[in-house]
Amino acid sequence: MSDAIFSLGNPVFAGFAFHSVACLSKTVILGPLTTMKRFATMTFSNEEDKVVVRAIGQSPKDAKVDFRNDSVERLRRNHLNDMENVYPFVLTGFFYVMTRPSLDSALLHFRIFTISRFVHMLAYQFALPQPLRATAFSVGVGIIFSMAYKVLSTACSAL
Repeated sequence: MSDAIFSLGNPVFAGFAFHSVACLSKTVILGPLTTMKRFATMTFSNEEDKVVVRAIGQSPKDAKVDFRNDSVERLRRNHLNDMENVYPFVLTGFFYVMTRPSLDSALLHFRIFTISRFVHMLAYQFALPQPLRATAFSVGVGIIFSMAYKVLSTACSAL
C-alpha cells in the first residue's frame, strides 16, 4: 500500500474514488434524462424554453409549461435528491478516508451507500411500493452519519 492517503495506490481511497464517481455519474445522468423527458412530453419549466422545440421540428404551440407531469417531475425530484445526498457522501467520505479506516469497514460504507442510492433511484423512477425508497434513503443517510461520526471522533481526539 502506498503511504499517500489520497492515492489510487491506497485501496481505501481507490474504493472511495470508485464509489464516489459511480454515484456522481448517476447524478449527472439524471439531468440530461430529465431534459429528454421534457422534450418527449413537450413539458417545460419556463415559457422561454418552449421555443427550443423548433430544433426538433415541433411547433412551440405544442409545448406547455407544466410542473404536474409525473414522469418529468419524478426524474427532477430524483436528481435533486441525489444532489442532497451524493454530494455530502463525497465530502464526508473524503474526510473519512483521512481517518485511515480499515479497508473492510471503508468498503462496507462505500458499497452500502452506492447500492442504497441505486435502489433509491430505481424505486423512485418505477414508483415501487414504500417503504423501499424510504429505506434506501435512510440507509444512505445512515452511512453518511456513520462516516461523519468517525471523522468527528477522530478529529476531536486529535485536538
